[in-house]
Amino acid sequence: MDATELDRRADRLDDYLDAAGLDAVWFGRPETVKWLTGGSVATDRAARVGDAAVGYDGSFTVVSTNAEADRLRAEELPERIDVETVEWHATTLAEAVAERSPTPAAADVDVPGFERVDGSQIRLPLTDGEVDRYRALGHDAAEAVERACRAVDPDDSERDIAFGVRTLLAERDVAAPTILVGGERRAQRYRTPTPTDEPVEGYARVTVVAERDGLHAPLTRHVAFDTPDSLADDLTRAAQIEVSALGATRAVGRLGGDVGSVFDGVEATYEFLDDEDGWRDGPVGGATGYVAEEWTARPGADVPVQTPVACAFGPVVGGARSQDTVLVADEGIEVLTKTGEWPTSPVVSWDYDAALPRHRVLLVE
Repeated sequence: MDATELDRRADRLDDYLDAAGLDAVWFGRPETVKWLTGGSVATDRAARVGDAAVGYDGSFTVVSTNAEADRLRAEELPERIDVETVEWHATTLAEAVAERSPTPAAADVDVPGFERVDGSQIRLPLTDGEVDRYRALGHDAAEAVERACRAVDPDDSERDIAFGVRTLLAERDVAAPTILVGGERRAQRYRTPTPTDEPVEGYARVTVVAERDGLHAPLTRHVAFDTPDSLADDLTRAAQIEVSALGATRAVGRLGGDVGSVFDGVEATYEFLDDEDGWRDGPVGGATGYVAEEWTARPGADVPVQTPVACAFGPVVGGARSQDTVLVADEGIEVLTKTGEWPTSPVVSWDYDAALPRHRVLLVE
């Protein structure tokens, strides 16, 4: 992370401390440490708390065990961030933070006597640098997924397809925390079909959450060998819900509203499509970023909508899911996970000023 980006992080944290009346804030969750420093402090990707915590009280400090401190200094953290070391056996990370921090303070992990802070509300909105990195990630992720889908054969198993996707992503230095593949039978039955050895037969729905440098980019593609009319129709309806959700996000963000208002727009779209209870089948998606879901559109959610924000709405209708990672800003809406080489058709929101080319089913002869 360059000095300018770190200065922007400091400015945002200064604003937070002033507004909250605090002297310090600490982060131990790997996704927020990644956002703040550009480095990774988690040797276990599944860990909810990393091997170090970073604090800010006008300057940055990292507290780490002696087992990890040298690596963090040399490979993960900007030079201007001090690292304080504690013996791995002598204390917990939370206790070490509490001993060193001025108070009052907040943290995104449990620290005795500290308030709790939601890191997602500090990570948003996106900076110009993050938007640039998102564009690069979105292109690379879409390129890999689309290339894998073009190679699919009806006899391929869902697991084989997932392996091919993961391999092509890895060639582009992109990780994949989530890969879902549903063939003709399982895509109709399940919203989140984890890959099995079952052949896909008539068509495949491939959903991926791609990740690089901490940023996450979900996307879905459909490839078919004999497209049933129902799949194309379902995808059209799902795309209408997706575009309306994106339009609602932009409108609500410009008005300084909350996520619950975005959900209201989603619910209204289901009603418009004569499926007023369709949203009850599962979450429709929301904002993405340093975690796959920074917020999810749900009834009554009072989380503020801050733009620019990357959104990944993925409504499922029948066997189809319409989903890309899309930048929502005051100026407009931009698909990030795209190559320009997959079939699309324009979709216009019924109730918001939003129109977007949406990816269609690729028919393989």
